[in-house]
Amino acid sequence: MNTGVTLFALFAQYYYLITFSKVSSGRYLPCHDRRGITAGMVADDAPFGPEAPSYCWVLTDGRAGNRSPARGLAEAVGLPIVEKTITLSKPWQWLPAKYWPQWLIGKSMGTDTRASDPLTPPWPALIITCGRRSIGPALAVKRRSQGRTSLVHIQNPRMDPRAFDLIAAPAHDGISGDSIVVTTGSLHGVTRAKLDEAATHWQARLSHLPSPRIAVLIGGSNSAYRLDAETGTRIAQDLAKMARDSGAGLMVTTSRRTDPDAATAIRAALANAPAVIWSGEGENPYFGYLGLADRIIVTGDSVNMVSEAAATERPVQVIQLPLSGRASKFEHFHRAMEEAGATRKFEGALVDWDFNALNDTSTVAQRVRDILRHKGVNTPSGI
Repeated sequence: MNTGVTLFALFAQYYYLITFSKVSSGRYLPCHDRRGITAGMVADDAPFGPEAPSYCWVLTDGRAGNRSPARGLAEAVGLPIVEKTITLSKPWQWLPAKYWPQWLIGKSMGTDTRASDPLTPPWPALIITCGRRSIGPALAVKRRSQGRTSLVHIQNPRMDPRAFDLIAAPAHDGISGDSIVVTTGSLHGVTRAKLDEAATHWQARLSHLPSPRIAVLIGGSNSAYRLDAETGTRIAQDLAKMARDSGAGLMVTTSRRTDPDAATAIRAALANAPAVIWSGEGENPYFGYLGLADRIIVTGDSVNMVSEAAATERPVQVIQLPLSGRASKFEHFHRAMEEAGATRKFEGALVDWDFNALNDTSTVAQRVRDILRHKGVNTPSGI
């Protein structure tokens, strides 16, 4: 631990102690709680009981990139799901969970109760977290449950893995161990059953498109890649030419991360192509596009989007975006997906290969079910 982090951790402990002492004396009552309980502390000290309730908390900060993998894994495990969205309070929002004082975990949940779902007993059999902000509160629940609650974290927690029952981390995170499942891509909630249901729902509205029907998933700029109006125009021109050459119909969806100028440029360049374009208005056709697609083309800026596409049992080609920063993790991921036979590059034309559908979610879910059964929690045999 470097000096700056050490000083900050000491400040955090001091901040908490001062707040707690004021609460105890009645001189300061956050959230107007007259029982003397600080924001984020457990309000119910009821015993855990002989067995953990057989349900799963999905605990995240609500961001789509964290919620989707956690929810997807929970669905695959098969326990009833309760989603909990949390916001950390000061000073915990500034401090990674690995630096939270060990004596404090369990005394405080670290959440801002005014902006978070309650974390109170009865404790669940399982908590699935994704994103570093959810780690501290989840560890607190695990301690308060005396370890009966199993804790599964998605992505590299950047702390001692022994704090968790299981970690599911993609290979490009670079961690391994007995309690770590290394995945090729990200976890998600895409299943064939969901896709077939969505395909039936959207079939009539997309039946005018020629075959093969190609789902095109457009992301946006991030720290590694650039997707501006110029890039959007180039992508759309390549897609339009490919559609003319192959006779394909395009089902195009942008995302919340797509720059509005890029979305406008894409729409303009595809104006005369056999394409349907969804830009965020009305019912979201994302699963319908995936369910009806004969092929999928996706921009390479999102590990989640590529991983979801690769689970559809359809060939997936990836659009390489211009670099805007360090992209080593993305490049590692894309190489691994190609080596697994799940994807190929899109360079203006459709390509054929002996593709391999890839879905790590079911593998991780089985590991989680094994852990729960070892603790006496019954789960479905598979979803």
